[in-house]
Amino acid sequence: MDPQILWLACAATVGYILLKSIYRLYFHPLRKFPGPKLAAITSLYEFYYNVIRSGKFLFEIERMHEQYGPIVRINPREIHIKDPDFYDQIYISRRQDKDPNHVRSLSVPLSSAATVPHELHRRRRELINPFFSKRSVVGLEHLVQDKVAQVGQHLTKALANRTVVSLDELFAGLTADVISQYTFGQSIGILDTANLRNEFRDALTAATSVAHIARFSPLFEIMLTTVPRFVEWVNPRLKGFFDVKRSVEGTIHDTWKGKTSKDIEKPKTIFDTLCDPSLPAEERTVERIRDEALVILAAGTETTARVLTIGFFHIYRNPAILQKLRDEIKQVMPQPTDRVPLAQLESLPYLTAIINESFRVSHSVTVRLPRVLPTALQYKDYTIPPGTSISQAIYFVHMDPTVFPSPETFRPERWIEATDNGERLNKYLVPFTKGPRICVGLNLAYSELYQVFATLVRRFDLEIYNTTPESIHVTRDMMIGLSDADEMKVHSLVTGTVVD
Repeated sequence: MDPQILWLACAATVGYILLKSIYRLYFHPLRKFPGPKLAAITSLYEFYYNVIRSGKFLFEIERMHEQYGPIVRINPREIHIKDPDFYDQIYISRRQDKDPNHVRSLSVPLSSAATVPHELHRRRRELINPFFSKRSVVGLEHLVQDKVAQVGQHLTKALANRTVVSLDELFAGLTADVISQYTFGQSIGILDTANLRNEFRDALTAATSVAHIARFSPLFEIMLTTVPRFVEWVNPRLKGFFDVKRSVEGTIHDTWKGKTSKDIEKPKTIFDTLCDPSLPAEERTVERIRDEALVILAAGTETTARVLTIGFFHIYRNPAILQKLRDEIKQVMPQPTDRVPLAQLESLPYLTAIINESFRVSHSVTVRLPRVLPTALQYKDYTIPPGTSISQAIYFVHMDPTVFPSPETFRPERWIEATDNGERLNKYLVPFTKGPRICVGLNLAYSELYQVFATLVRRFDLEIYNTTPESIHVTRDMMIGLSDADEMKVHSLVTGTVVD
């Protein structure tokens, strides 16, 4: 290449970057918001912390707030607010779009979770909302109870064999079996296996490991869709992720081949609804159905399993909490093998407090969830222009010491005390976020949590094994909270059963 042309190209590039930086610092609609100048100029600031340093930007945001206050410009186009009393103003708005740049991290562009426009998201959610209503969940309560009974069988076997149990694998098996039954009408059968091999969970872990890269690189997102074989050759860890996608696509094609009269008599599933011929053609493509199914499976597996895992870790490390919870459960479950309706379990205040506190400290969703509102939003002296990407990470709400004193401490009593004092502490419990984009599976999650905590605490004595508080301390945001390890692992020994 002609050196002069090369020099001109370099000069033009430098000039463009310089002009763009000047615009973002001095003329951009967000120019008056506090924050690091480098973050205002370029998204490479965030790229460094989330890609190079593997999920550390969440804690850099925390440092920004310590320096600049409760409202900060964290990148050229996004405002982050750290104020739990302002959470509702961001997320409860009737009309809200998602940030188109941010949803790339999900790698499922046609799912409702990654749908940017408000109206399209509303139509897609209306398809699946009925399956997750409280009435539907209660109607399938026996399914959850059956899976909890299978978990009990695994623990009984571990007691007899004196083997170590991986609680995170056990609970991920339960949640994966439940949500797959909900979605496809057939469980994937993790709990039917001795080793609890969960390829879907492995695939989800692989997907989250590249989530930040996908967000910053549209090309990488395109490659995930168009040349998966090449991507998995470059990164073999992603093979499981693509295998799961191909498996779901195969199920779609099998469904489209037609059903027998016997099949038609079966209850309609979420998958049947997504494949319904009455839907518009653009909403019934293989890619659209596949992406929606994958999100439902992912959201229904790891998040609830994480809450159970962290909850059991704290309960069984604190004998006073364990005994108090067990004494309360015995009131409605006289025999260890009794099955108790969800409504009865929901009436137990300490069990409810345990679940709330487990949600708060488990950090199942650490990725911030930006919203784009069509109207201006006022925060104190700042007017946030319409169309701005605004977020508040759930992690900061749940760990705010002004709302939850000693936030690192697992203390269920805080929820009882708040109720006794007439305080609405539940306002600050936002694991499913809020508003029109709230997680659709919250009723199912609560059903699983009430049944698992009640049944297993009533029946089994566990000893947390080779797991310390440091090993489950969240130090990285990879969409879900992780320690410095790739997975949140909690092991235990089953030391006995409760017979009284």
